[in-house]
Amino acid sequence: MSDLRVTVADRDLAVIWADDTPATRAALEAALPAAGEATRWGDELYDDLELDAPLENVREAVPEGAIADWPAGGKPCPFWGPMSASEDGEPRAAAPVTVVGRLEDPGSLSDFEGGARVRLEALND
Repeated sequence: MSDLRVTVADRDLAVIWADDTPATRAALEAALPAAGEATRWGDELYDDLELDAPLENVREAVPEGAIADWPAGGKPCPFWGPMSASEDGEPRAAAPVTVVGRLEDPGSLSDFEGGARVRLEALND
C-alpha cells in the first residue's frame, strides 16, 4: 500500500516511504499537501517546492524511482532514469540527495516530456 501520491501533470504515482530517513520524511509530511512547477532534467524532475529538511543518509547514486530531497536546493525530486551525472545508466544526482521514498511505477514517466505541475499529498489509511 502506498503512503504518498505524487501527481505529475495528469499522472498519479504511488510512493512508498523509505525507512532510513525519518527526519526528512517528517519534514516532507509536515509540508503536505504541496504543489509547484517542475522542470525536467534528464530523467529527473526538479520543482519549486521548498522543503526544509536536515541532511540524512545523503548519496548521489539513487535507485530508479527515488523521490529524493535535494538539500542544496531544498526541493524534493523524482528520479526515474539517467541524468548527465549518471554512470552506467543508473540514476545519479549532480549533488548529494536524501532519498525519502520510491515510486512504485517509475516507468510511467519514461515518455514524459518537458515541465509540469507536480503535487505531493499523503494518503490516509
